[in-house]
Amino acid sequence: MDPSSGDALGRLAASQHYPAGTLYVVATPIGNLADITLRALHVLRLVDAVACEDTRHSARLLQAYGLQAPLLAVHEHNEARAAETIVARLQRGERIAYVSDAGNPGLSDPGARLCAAVRRAGLRTVPVPGASSVTALLSVAGIAAGAVTVVGFLPPKGAARARAWQRWRHSDTGLVLLEAPHRIDTLAAELAELGERPVTVGRELTKQFEDIVTLPCAAVGAWLAADPQRRRGEFTLVVHPSDETAPRSEDALDAQATRTLEVLLQELPLKTAARLASTLTGASRHALYQWALSRRADASPD
Repeated sequence: MDPSSGDALGRLAASQHYPAGTLYVVATPIGNLADITLRALHVLRLVDAVACEDTRHSARLLQAYGLQAPLLAVHEHNEARAAETIVARLQRGERIAYVSDAGNPGLSDPGARLCAAVRRAGLRTVPVPGASSVTALLSVAGIAAGAVTVVGFLPPKGAARARAWQRWRHSDTGLVLLEAPHRIDTLAAELAELGERPVTVGRELTKQFEDIVTLPCAAVGAWLAADPQRRRGEFTLVVHPSDETAPRSEDALDAQATRTLEVLLQELPLKTAARLASTLTGASRHALYQWALSRRADASPD
């Protein structure tokens, strides 16, 4: 890259007005450090302080970009109290950025109460958009324009989780769910109640070992069980609207699924082979069965 091009890009970010006495809500990478915007870097360099969910994590993030700034801890346990301090500093004319540990603050991350407190004080909040696991997965899920509900994390356990799941499982809209690795098996069992309704699963989005797959809700457990590595990392899931049908055509089956079925068919009856191939690959058992039938029909003499 021409060294002068970096200066030109920096001027693009600096060309916007950045008023004092403003809270800048800055999205940061969800895994890949290259997913930082020019505006985010400019704002993080400009502000008087960076409020953050975890000061240790954010210190490492800033260091990766060659930046330094005073850090203020603002997390779910102190957000209301810390907001008072930040409002006071904004009223003195300071610029303050807020970042969560990853992605867009306020979307299943702290930040909403802070923004509300700043607005109540009559001060400005400015979004600096960027990486988000929600928008990243929605962009490739292949859902037609329509209603999508961002549910985020369900309650971790107990009656609260059961009530929340019973509420959302009957929703006709698309659902965006987030889940931690130690609870993904629980979520897979809950999703199984939705049967053949499609779900797009994103694991470790933007990272080196990213996984993105669309399969029936009932097959998520088998997909996880087929490879122990699949239970590692953070999960984002998009349950498709209820009026969509699960993929059933040959085009919906990837090469691994059909090849697995072909190998099993050499030794096993069709129903057994389709069931095992579904367990091993996470593909729909019905789609595998229909694919094998169509292949047999094509191979039959007229």
